[in-house]
Amino acid sequence: MKNDGFKSPLRSRRGAVGGRPLRVRENMGYQVFLVVNTIIMILISAATLYPFLYLVSQSLSSEKAIVSGHVGLIPKGFNFDTYKFVLSKGDFLGYYKNTLIYTFVGTVLSLIFSSMLAYPLSKTELKVVKFLTPFIIFTMYFGGGLIPNYVLVVRLGLKNTMAAFILPMMISTYYVLLMKSFFAGTPKDLEEAGELDGLNKFGVFVRIVLPLSKPIIATMTLFYACMYWNNWYQAFLYLRKEKWPVAYYLQTIIRGQGANDPDAQQVATNIKSCSMVLTVLPIICVYPFIQKYYVQGMMLGGVKE
Repeated sequence: MKNDGFKSPLRSRRGAVGGRPLRVRENMGYQVFLVVNTIIMILISAATLYPFLYLVSQSLSSEKAIVSGHVGLIPKGFNFDTYKFVLSKGDFLGYYKNTLIYTFVGTVLSLIFSSMLAYPLSKTELKVVKFLTPFIIFTMYFGGGLIPNYVLVVRLGLKNTMAAFILPMMISTYYVLLMKSFFAGTPKDLEEAGELDGLNKFGVFVRIVLPLSKPIIATMTLFYACMYWNNWYQAFLYLRKEKWPVAYYLQTIIRGQGANDPDAQQVATNIKSCSMVLTVLPIICVYPFIQKYYVQGMMLGGVKE
């Protein structure tokens, strides 16, 4: 059916050049943008990836090749001597097991308590929030200090226990604020519907809010897991050797403990590279599986109020 009164948007966008729509020019500009953007992102990715690839190459190269400066992205004098040294000296697998336990338990507890603190803070209608939030933010800038914290842990009888490693950093104020911002954007209609169905506040939080918060939960999981995995300072303060995490064990190697050992001297040049690779490898393996949630969580948690 013909309608002379209707003007097609596509027809109105036609230009004078060959009767082609202006959309073609827009598409060409967009294609140029995509090409330039892709090139820039490739260069940034290469610059970011190069140091890690160089570390891997150095850890697999011979000491002679490293000293002579011939090591690039491809290993020279390929060998596993450094890895054999690190894995064979001391109870490395035991330290790795300790780290896995600390990371798993610490991350789970941190997520539970951080989310349970962030959710009430996201409810601006609660009068206590206005008074509680400044005190929580205050802890971002001021702490009790090293000596009071150490005395507190010792007097509580927590020294040389898993709690001494986990409790001092179990709740991060910054991460709590990120989760608070995300929870503030949860549709209130869904929460009210849950209450009408008979759920209490805790039931609404567990059965409605948390399932809708997968992006921020995945983001916080990655952040907390990295924090526990890479932490060695708490072990230095509170733990004996048999309970060290792998990060502190590798830290002792990097600082030169065992320098009198001929094997240690033999691989001293590239042992730092090997230590770094062994430390970051598990996080690198896990990250691709939660990358999409990580990006969503940072975007949404950072802008919602």
